[in-house]
Parts: sequence; structure tokens; C-alpha cells
Amino acid sequence: MKKLKVDYLDLVLLHQPFSDYYGAYHALEDLYKEGKLKAIGVSNFYPDRLSDIAAFNEIAPQVNQVEVNPLNQQIFAQENMIKNNIQIEAWAPFGEGRNNMFDNEVLKNIGAKYGKSVAQVILRWLIQRGVVALAKSTHVERMEENFNIFDFKLSEEDMETIKNLDTGKSLFFNHQEASTVDLFVKFVEQRRNKN
Repeated sequence: MKKLKVDYLDLVLLHQPFSDYYGAYHALEDLYKEGKLKAIGVSNFYPDRLSDIAAFNEIAPQVNQVEVNPLNQQIFAQENMIKNNIQIEAWAPFGEGRNNMFDNEVLKNIGAKYGKSVAQVILRWLIQRGVVALAKSTHVERMEENFNIFDFKLSEEDMETIKNLDTGKSLFFNHQEASTVDLFVKFVEQRRNKN
């Protein structure tokens, strides 16, 4: 907060359900109670871990940021979040272009009906599902394109068509696999060695 020159942060997320995530979450609760954080949440928590942390802490997470894109739609996870009054937030809404996301014929055809790009179709689809979408871009023209999604609405038929693209599998990694934990341990060690 000193570096940002602010008295509070709007939202802080606990990034992974690894190590002492209960202790880390309790620290976020303390900062929330002190007014230094306006909202707290988690990221990459599967339904079992999310239900656990929501049920057995004083303050339930207000947000869970998970991978959500047309190929990994997190339908059951979202239903669980709704049940627990937790907002779903998408990371990698475009899947970082993996699996030729921007050349997907289904998404391109839907976009052509509305005069919109695949990226705009994906963002509109997320919004209509009640998913907060954070699309990263360093290009001004793409940022402008990403904001230009409020002048159309996908039909129920288009929503259903996109729903049929769901593989139920991550384009990146599964946080419930030991290999993913090993990967993140490696990242932490590399970061420590840089400092």
C-alpha cells in the first residue's frame, strides 16, 4: 500500500490452495476487518476447497478467480460459487489463444452474426453468464475492442452453442494434481533464488 500510495486495497486474492492457505486467509480476514482490504477472495480453488474455506472461516471469500473460457467453462464450479454467494472471476478468458481459440469456427460464425470479433463474443458470453472477465492486453486497440461489448446480446441459441464447446479440462494445469504443486514449488524456489 505504501508503494501504491493508498490507504486500502479494493480486492486481494489468495493465489493458490497450497501450503498454509488457511493461515494466509486468516491474515486476509484480519486486514479486511481493519479496513485495509475492501474485499478478499481466493484464486484457483476447486469446489471442495472453496466450500471448505467458505464454511470454516469467519468471512467467506467474496471472489474466486478461476480459469474460465469457452473450452473450460467451470459450470459446476460456478453453481457452487452461486450457492456460497461467491463471485466467479475468469482468468485466461481467451485461453491465451491456446487450441486456436481465436480461430474457432463456432466462435467466428457467432461473431460474424453480430459484426464482432471472437474476443468480443467470448467476453459477452462471460458477462451474460455472470462471470467477471479480466482480459489482459497491452494494445490500446484491443483494450478498446474489449470494452465494445455492451451494444449486443448473444441469443440463447448462441449461448447454448458455446456451452457445447466445453471440454471440462484446463488449458493450463489441474490444481488437484501433484505435478501442479511441484510446478508451483519450482516457481517459488526460482523467485527466491532471484532475490
